[in-house]
Amino acid sequence: MSSPAHRHRVVVIGSGFGGLAAARALRRAPVDVTLVSRTTYHLFQPLLYQVATGILSEGEVAPPTRAVLRRQRNAGVLLGDVVDIDLDARTVVSRVAGRETTTAYDSLVVAAGSGQSYFGNHHFADFAPGMKSVDDALELRGRILGAFERAELAASRGEDPTDLLTFVVVGAGPTGVEMAGQVAELARRTLAGEFRAVDPAAARVVLLDGADRVLPGLPERLGARAHRDLRRLGVEVVLGTVVVGMDADGIDVRWADGGTARIDAATKIWAAGVEASPLGRLLAERSGAALDRQGRVAVEPDLTLPGHPEVHVVGDLAALDGLPGVAQVAMQGGRYAARAVARRAEGRSPDGRAFRYRDKGTMAIVGRFRAVGVVAGVPVTGLLAWLLWLGLHLFYLTEFRNRVTAVFHWFVAFAGTGRAERTTTEQQVVARVALSRPAAGPPSRHAG
Repeated sequence: MSSPAHRHRVVVIGSGFGGLAAARALRRAPVDVTLVSRTTYHLFQPLLYQVATGILSEGEVAPPTRAVLRRQRNAGVLLGDVVDIDLDARTVVSRVAGRETTTAYDSLVVAAGSGQSYFGNHHFADFAPGMKSVDDALELRGRILGAFERAELAASRGEDPTDLLTFVVVGAGPTGVEMAGQVAELARRTLAGEFRAVDPAAARVVLLDGADRVLPGLPERLGARAHRDLRRLGVEVVLGTVVVGMDADGIDVRWADGGTARIDAATKIWAAGVEASPLGRLLAERSGAALDRQGRVAVEPDLTLPGHPEVHVVGDLAALDGLPGVAQVAMQGGRYAARAVARRAEGRSPDGRAFRYRDKGTMAIVGRFRAVGVVAGVPVTGLLAWLLWLGLHLFYLTEFRNRVTAVFHWFVAFAGTGRAERTTTEQQVVARVALSRPAAGPPSRHAG
């Protein structure tokens, strides 16, 4: 319980889906909320691939957190990377620009999210950016668009541009499927007729995964439909392969039969695997809670940290009953934690109800007018699924202005062939990749 000298102090760590949902759900509670985040924006991560492929701008998927909370008088925002949590003193220490800030709390909501996992091969990040931040998306945009520019230069000099026009996406989950489909459409529709020395439609887009099917989180029939749609878009789907090596010029894979292959590719995109924020390990060390293989904290049924009912862990950082790491789990968990915090601030006892996730469905867009998913337990495919996907994502975009501009850019990209966000800089084009490339070798083993 808080002392009479101040209102109940709530610290929320993270401005993602879970953190923002918790902060907004406390707008009428008798509390003072401090949201601490390492970024100044709320990221709508499911649309990052559209930033990377030039459909949307970063501002449309990442509105400023202060703007989102501007009318909530009991909420403030602090920029900082949380480096310590003292569970006994009930303080959070954050750091920015070499300076530390200590913030006291009566209740704490930890929604620090997750990052990209390279399964121990951290050097892969230099050659295959993930899709977890605005910086990742902008770098990928530079690499993707820059690859076509460099291919034009190479071809004009009489060099083989094949490896520059080869794009490899690792991971056949929703993010990988969506990314592969959009790169294929960018090459075959948007860039058609814009180059003279190369034909963008000749670009090779390869989707790799160690699983035996596309979209393993969806029913097998929907995964098979997505596989067929990807092939119609010209994407080579290569399953049953594990990435064993990577450098600036290509990627090495191992097949299920033990054989290996090399794919020469200038542009690699990592969409396989996630790992929880390092704060998960910190909380586990301080509280004695267990961690799962992804670094998520084993929480109580009410999403509290074992032995610390004043600390709630939500979203990708919480391990409970196999809950998936999706936005809906984070948002529902954030609102659930906020209700518990409000009861505590009002001096009421917990209602005793465990957190219960209500699955509203999972969807993946494959390409223009093509999508698959399960909505309210009903499988949907094709144009209907695509329209539902657009509607759902539009609904969950945070700001009204973002919704309006997203609709406009979707119309430009899907009804026509243009993409509004194709500006990139020389620094982004280079993006740690040398401008001069060796000629491509013989065709690598692949499947479609």
